[in-house]
Amino acid sequence: MSTRVLVKQLQSLPDGPVSVSGWVETVRDQKKVQFVILRDETGAVQLVNPATRLDPDAAEPQNSDALALTESISALSTGTFLTVTGELKHDERVKLGGVEIKVGDLDIAAAALPETPIAADSAQDKRMDWRFLDLRQRRNNLIFRVQTTLEHAMRTWWIERDFIEIHSPKLMASASESNAELFALEYFGEQTAYLAQSPQFFKQMAQSAGFGKIFEIGDVYRADPSFTSRHATEFTSIDAEISWIDSHEDVARMQEELLAFAIGAVADKHGAEIEELFGVTVTAPTIPFPRIPLAEAHEIVTARGYEIPRTDGDLDPEGERQISAHVKETYGHDFVFITDYPHEIRAFYHMRDAETGLTKSYDLLYNGVEITTGAQREHRVDILIEQAKEKGLEPEHLDFYFDFFRYGVPPHGGFGMGLARVLMLMLGESSIREVTYLFRGPTRLAP
Repeated sequence: MSTRVLVKQLQSLPDGPVSVSGWVETVRDQKKVQFVILRDETGAVQLVNPATRLDPDAAEPQNSDALALTESISALSTGTFLTVTGELKHDERVKLGGVEIKVGDLDIAAAALPETPIAADSAQDKRMDWRFLDLRQRRNNLIFRVQTTLEHAMRTWWIERDFIEIHSPKLMASASESNAELFALEYFGEQTAYLAQSPQFFKQMAQSAGFGKIFEIGDVYRADPSFTSRHATEFTSIDAEISWIDSHEDVARMQEELLAFAIGAVADKHGAEIEELFGVTVTAPTIPFPRIPLAEAHEIVTARGYEIPRTDGDLDPEGERQISAHVKETYGHDFVFITDYPHEIRAFYHMRDAETGLTKSYDLLYNGVEITTGAQREHRVDILIEQAKEKGLEPEHLDFYFDFFRYGVPPHGGFGMGLARVLMLMLGESSIREVTYLFRGPTRLAP
């Protein structure tokens, strides 16, 4: 059995015998020659076969193996997985990589049905129904290689700075933020369990445990019946928490350094291909990112001619776009921290400034969309309990959480960031559905 070679390795190999495996992307079955584009996880290569057609008037017996090979290629359907052995030949006239393979033998691993259920221009919902076929595109393959590089770079940054990685439970006995967006399920018939909305409580428990600096990349769940381009009922959250901080500015500084490193890694490894397939130039952002207090952001947005309709004082999506446009025009930056939020629109565990009453928190916007909420946490248990009561939460339901603060905990803070939103905005996509491996929303539980 020949050793399988990846398509990306072909250009560096000499002419001669070779074996590649992948799926059929296109077949051009001409009278005298057949061409097949075969794609694997690393690229595509052209296969060529001089066609041998059955000639009932031939004076001499025809080559049965050549006839069979021609017939096999003629019968190939798009999506068929196969292995081809043949002769690699370098030829600069070949547009696809400057190499081609003259077919010697085909071994079909799994034939595809002749009618493909989706096309490149199919509607998004239809493509999501057949996501495994949709993902065979080179463009979609790149999304998840970018995701891998981004996550690896963030882990590298954290680990080089002695952060500890945790994996918090996703089954909880109570809400982690509010009672509004919980998925409930029966737990052995005795009690109700809830899918975690965030690892918030357990990130803070790690501070009480003396871990100091931690991170987690894991799934979270929100029972939010939203159908927007940036909401999902299950998504991957990137979280970090650090001890011994003076304010939320320490958290913001950690996050901007992390993002600059990780996006720079993506640019270095995939920048040229992203530009080719997405038409987007990815560059590492400069630090520090701009900071704008929420009240000032309102003034800027109003001066740009947009009145934010929300009554709670927060920015709406158009307000986020407007302030981000201002930052791009003024500072040439894709990121902006919006700081100093009123406590009325923040979680009960956000610390409040003793002088202003505003929370020591921020939202981070990237290309006009919020990707992060970060804050210094309130670590004084008596104040924490009172703030929970203000939010209408029952302290007895959170007693296990308050215990984390009854036996000593350092000043700390952290952030949570949506992975899919970062990818969507980095690649200029219009929806997180396009950058999520298998999207989950109010009307989608399959595949």
